[in-house]
Amino acid sequence: MSALTIKPAGSCAFDLVALGEVMLRLDPGAGRVRTAREFKVWEGGGEYNVARGLRRCFGHRTAVCTAFADNDVGRLLEDFILQGGVDTRFIKWVPFDGVGRAARNGLNFTERGFGVRGASGVSDRGHTAASQLQPGDFDWSEIFGKSGARWLHTGGIFSALSDSTAQLAREAVQAARRHGAVVSYDLNYRPSLWKTGGGAARAQAVNREIARHVDVMIGNAGHFELCLGIRAGNNSAGELERRTPIRRGQAANSKRAGSESGAPDGSAGSLRAQIVSAKTTIAAAAKAFPNFKAIATTLRVERSATRNDWAALAWVEGKFFASRAYPDLEILDRVGGGDGFASGFIHGLMTGGDPQRAVELGAAHGALAMTTPGDNSMASLAEVEALVVGGAPRARR
Repeated sequence: MSALTIKPAGSCAFDLVALGEVMLRLDPGAGRVRTAREFKVWEGGGEYNVARGLRRCFGHRTAVCTAFADNDVGRLLEDFILQGGVDTRFIKWVPFDGVGRAARNGLNFTERGFGVRGASGVSDRGHTAASQLQPGDFDWSEIFGKSGARWLHTGGIFSALSDSTAQLAREAVQAARRHGAVVSYDLNYRPSLWKTGGGAARAQAVNREIARHVDVMIGNAGHFELCLGIRAGNNSAGELERRTPIRRGQAANSKRAGSESGAPDGSAGSLRAQIVSAKTTIAAAAKAFPNFKAIATTLRVERSATRNDWAALAWVEGKFFASRAYPDLEILDRVGGGDGFASGFIHGLMTGGDPQRAVELGAAHGALAMTTPGDNSMASLAEVEALVVGGAPRARR
């Protein structure tokens, strides 16, 4: 396995381009969708969220490839994207027929959850403009060649929308690789999207084909099994430990995942168990797909909807790197935590390439993203870097 080769920033117009659907999220706050009388609205999409986090928190130049029906809801989504600083030049606008029979914009009603009530979502996204995207809709020679993009990020949510989006995702990753861009992919298995589309068997067929062109693969253990057919038990944990030891960083005042001394009873062991399982899964993935140059996963022990133990693990160049653990992390809105991790991890790889720093930045950014409402991070780079080294959440005046 070779190390990532990333184009110089000055050679490209964009540091990262994301391919995916962006929906309007309707958030009932602390309440329930079924009894709500008002909603706050946000924009969100698994692939887009990464581009927005890289732009707003980490200062990278990003753009999104997506499609909207050209009505006021689509223009509201565009306005959100513009506020996030993500370039909109590659958005495809589809004429609106007045009803949405031909194409519409997706809605996502999402509850945050609290205590014993878990987060839940109801998507209303059938026949959306983005789900009807197909190969040929974007000029990849322009995006990756003439304009230039250093990195492409897409994922399993977009690939699950329709047969044509799966084909488009495959076209995009192949084009990115031809032009020397790094490709990252978040497996992000969503049962609701595959329920009538062939289930896990179809998900594996689609994602395994795309995975052959991916450099950086992201996903949790369950998603590796559902999307790639890779089970945690495929390798011996002892053998893996001997071959790929964890490399620990020297961040001040931090404890690595699975070894925190001040964690609640059982949390250290729970995270350690997840690490063992994740390591065997990742090793199996690396063996099955030798093109993977980095693999990363988040680790979460759900004590309640609003109290989780949180950490992350990455595999880069044959070695494992664990982030510090965040035991008993208090969560306001868990949606987007994984996307926050992905953007921080990509930033770390893109700026220096130190895997330990990358996984720490990802875990810290994901943790902070879950302390604010909406899909997207409201954190600053200074806050992320302070959290990496164990900064206390003191009031700043």
